[in-house]
Amino acid sequence: MTTNDPIVSEVRAVRDKHAAQFGYNLKEIFRDIKKKQKSSGRKYVQYPSRPAVVTAITTSDE
Repeated sequence: MTTNDPIVSEVRAVRDKHAAQFGYNLKEIFRDIKKKQKSSGRKYVQYPSRPAVVTAITTSDE
């Protein structure tokens, strides 16, 4: 079920336009976002990385 929310559509259009400026290159998009954050003068919260969760896979020899 999808709905046509005009706000969601607008956000997606802006996001797509921004990504297109960098050829959809994630490293360049990220670099631009970080540059904008730094120049904004705002403080951004950074949480410490969480440790990776490893789950064991067991097999039955039956």
